[in-house]
Amino acid sequence: MTKENRCGWCLGDPAYIRYHDKEWGVPVKNDRILFEFLILEGAQAGLSWLTILKRRDGYRKAFANFDVKKVARFNQKKIESLLKFDGIIRNRLKVEAAVSNAKAFIAVQKEFGSFSKYQWSFVGGKPIQNKRKSLGEVPATSPESDAFSKDLKKRGFKFVGSTIMYAHMQAVGMVNDHLITCHRHAAVLKKAR
Repeated sequence: MTKENRCGWCLGDPAYIRYHDKEWGVPVKNDRILFEFLILEGAQAGLSWLTILKRRDGYRKAFANFDVKKVARFNQKKIESLLKFDGIIRNRLKVEAAVSNAKAFIAVQKEFGSFSKYQWSFVGGKPIQNKRKSLGEVPATSPESDAFSKDLKKRGFKFVGSTIMYAHMQAVGMVNDHLITCHRHAAVLKKAR
């Protein structure tokens, strides 16, 4: 890894640095990837993101590479087998939420044409470009994540509180929260145009 300036939260682990440098904050419009992050962010509730990041391949294996139609068809027998799989966080509520969220995700796709179109409407279709100077300036929620969370809950989604949704919005580039001193701030800004 180079000695470039980075957001302080990613320092200390090569997996974190790779994720920060290649994915975090890059605008995502692909429904499969949005579903992946929705499931991973929900799984992260109460845990560190690094814990989930290190199990990402396990989640891909367990959840049919985040094929939303396949996950929506998971039955109780499949859920029980997932709860025995070491590659994921074996929390029944989180695993069951992933399956029910897949069904709700498909309903949103049918209503809006894509989940991406629905999701990005909460920021007017383009990333919010913040100019934060320190990690202390980064909020846990925003009015947009509040609205997004509230609407998702109304549609039957679980593990989608405002804090989880703000982290999701950061991850998929709806919000550019790279610090202005971070080498990725300007790069993500360019990708958003």
